[in-house]
Amino acid sequence: MRIVSVGEILWDVFQTQEILGGAPLNFSVNSHRLGNSVIMVSAVGRDERGKHAIELVRSLGLTTELILTTSLQSTGIAIVNTDADGNATFVIDRPAAFDFVYADDQVTERVREFRPEWIYFGTLTHTNPQAERVLNEMIRDSSEAKCFYDMNLRKGHWNLGLVERLSRVSTVVKLNDTEAELLFGLLHQGQAFSLEEFCTHWSTRFGVKTICVTLGDKGCAIFGENILQYFPGYQIKVVDTVGAGDAFAAGFLHGLHGGWTMERIAAFANSLGATVASRPGATPPWSLDDLEEIRSTVGGAPFAPR
Repeated sequence: MRIVSVGEILWDVFQTQEILGGAPLNFSVNSHRLGNSVIMVSAVGRDERGKHAIELVRSLGLTTELILTTSLQSTGIAIVNTDADGNATFVIDRPAAFDFVYADDQVTERVREFRPEWIYFGTLTHTNPQAERVLNEMIRDSSEAKCFYDMNLRKGHWNLGLVERLSRVSTVVKLNDTEAELLFGLLHQGQAFSLEEFCTHWSTRFGVKTICVTLGDKGCAIFGENILQYFPGYQIKVVDTVGAGDAFAAGFLHGLHGGWTMERIAAFANSLGATVASRPGATPPWSLDDLEEIRSTVGGAPFAPR
């Protein structure tokens, strides 16, 4: 599978260390580990963090050919706070280098030559109107590509109009249950939250074929063909949740593109997300054996990711 991943590269700044992250990068690393071809379109600053980021991205096996180095802003950072259960909140400095993603002739030609089957993006970078224009141009220029929108709504870094526009161009939308309830409340003020009603409304209004809602340790819910199905998660000791949803997205898209049954897609994505949550950092190393070990705790058919 050929994927273009568009969006932020930034450093997650914890109390004791800094770890390279950003949802599009985390997704890209995990997709690459699954054997897919991934190109990132992003930007870092002309500073030490930017230089180190480029080195690490290369060491993780990804190409940096479409990652711009800019003098306009510093490399992005997100101050991470985790609670006793490992759940993370982020304070993100803006503007940052990733706000200056652009598409010159070289970028446009390389994406066209790559012929992506999927374009992955989130919300954060595209709050910048220029970045949103770049994304839309890329989507128009890659007419055969499908779009995977991983919302990741960060406080102060999104608005409803943008989320609606990005949903409208998407084949798949992924979000968590808190985000679904928040959006439902904005659209249906005063009504009791119904996940099924939210998914039905969102799918119908924006033409989204598949909606995936992560439910933390409870697993996930998947809406498609007007049916909402729930799939259980895995009980693990959480170290931190940073990057777990991005790993889930990589596993979900891998199985979806491969034509797997929804049961197997959900189990695979849940196990990958759980594995990452059980380890420190956004992109900790893992193997397919690790995922099989988690899956085996509840039985079921072995995964066949390739």
